[in-house]
Amino acid sequence: MQLLKGLYQVGGDLNGITWAGVDAGFDDANTYALDTGNGILLFDCGCGDTLDQIYDNMRYWGLDPAAIRYCLLTHAHLDHAGAAYLLKKAGVTIVAHVNAAEAVAAGDERCCGFLYHKVFTPCEVDLQVQGGDALNLLEVPIEALHFPGHTMGCTAYAFTLSDKRIVVCGDVIGTLNVGYFGWDGSIDFNKAAYTESLTRFARMNFDVMLSGHGMSYFHKPRHRVEEALNQALIQWR
Repeated sequence: MQLLKGLYQVGGDLNGITWAGVDAGFDDANTYALDTGNGILLFDCGCGDTLDQIYDNMRYWGLDPAAIRYCLLTHAHLDHAGAAYLLKKAGVTIVAHVNAAEAVAAGDERCCGFLYHKVFTPCEVDLQVQGGDALNLLEVPIEALHFPGHTMGCTAYAFTLSDKRIVVCGDVIGTLNVGYFGWDGSIDFNKAAYTESLTRFARMNFDVMLSGHGMSYFHKPRHRVEEALNQALIQWR
């Protein structure tokens, strides 16, 4: 579905956009496509089994999957990064935080394939970033924001489109339609790091927050982050 001019959600099972039929119920995270006019940027890429569905959704909106140039991963969990190896085979440049890149290359328990009864297929990340890095991809300035906690490699990506400040936040906040936090079962989940990340995130202002699952936030997204921070301070200290 189109979110803004040039920006689309092309994957995500909680919205019924893609579906892999795994009993976990949240096996395919949101995938976003940004048409830059110089090629397409993907943010996350789903579990792998739904890549053809993602491509079909792109074609519906007139986007050519062959124009995908970069895929920016928010973290290494299979529902977000499972298709990375397929995109890499197709010539797409994979981008991730150095910590997430290590997990994706290893394909180990940090990728949580076991949660979806699947084996994560590893691949090397082409462009490894740190928090605060300023990228320029297809003439789009993008800032990498490292928010560890849900996983230690969690990274959001911020950019401007149509005079709106946008952040693709992955699972930094709770996006499964219940609770305030991203899933807390990851082998590298860390409450202290998570609280610090939410504290920093709550100081930032964005017009649109694109979530890792479910619906995104077009009205006062900072309020949602502040709610999550409040609950972290109540529950985790």
